[in-house]
Amino acid sequence: MIVKSRAGYLFLVAWITPILWFASQATGLAQRREPVPSALKDVGVTEHLNAQIPMDLAFVDSDGKKEVSLKQFFESKKPMILTLNYSNCPMLCSLQLNGLFDALKAMPWDIGNQFGMITVSIDPLETPERARATKRKYLKGYGRAGSAQGYHCLTGPEKCIKELADSVGFHYTYSEETKQYAHAAVTMILTPDGHVSRYLYGVQYDPQTIRLSLLEAADGKIGSPMDQILLFCFHYDADKGRYGPAAFRLMQIGGGLTVLVLGCTIWIYRRREKSKKRSEETVNP
Repeated sequence: MIVKSRAGYLFLVAWITPILWFASQATGLAQRREPVPSALKDVGVTEHLNAQIPMDLAFVDSDGKKEVSLKQFFESKKPMILTLNYSNCPMLCSLQLNGLFDALKAMPWDIGNQFGMITVSIDPLETPERARATKRKYLKGYGRAGSAQGYHCLTGPEKCIKELADSVGFHYTYSEETKQYAHAAVTMILTPDGHVSRYLYGVQYDPQTIRLSLLEAADGKIGSPMDQILLFCFHYDADKGRYGPAAFRLMQIGGGLTVLVLGCTIWIYRRREKSKKRSEETVNP
């Protein structure tokens, strides 16, 4: 390329400089990218949608008085929220549960009414007393009467914890060096019969996404007629991790409403015409 003027030269520089800058940044990032630490290689989530959790697994409830099986919590035939955490987690578990309960507080539904919630400790050394303190902490912030009967914090042997975690594709490891567990922040939505319906990731949650996930898991058997309409109009966007408008369904509803309005207009018009004709026949027999 031959630049014939100073203005052309400046234009060329202005055009090429951003390209070179972005290229250098990309090269620098590639050079600085480091391999995943070995401690995190086996940490993550493999989604097992529609998988059945092992309902006969035995855990200890937070009262520490009895051994309970998971299937006891599904006798109410309500959808369940499942989290895998541990009370002595230095940061991530608290962030996740704080964010989850913040979203639950923003919902009109109550734990123990429209849905239930189970938190299973991934630490086999966690005591029922420690789990009870965790349950008390979050229910105090939640502040809704009767929710204690719907929220369960369970502890149990490593064999049962691993079997439950494997069934939902939850992979975690324990570091002897730090005495901590490495794990992901994920919330599972379960159907009333214990199948995995949805995975919600992160430490902040959208109340509407949780509500629609529970409604979907319950096959529409909870919530109001308006909730049913919302579920019909919205679909889950896996890339964004939330529900968004379903364009085709909105078009269906819009088309249906158009036909309804048009039909009503025609019906009213014909009624008026018939009424007008009768009046004319009465006046001019």
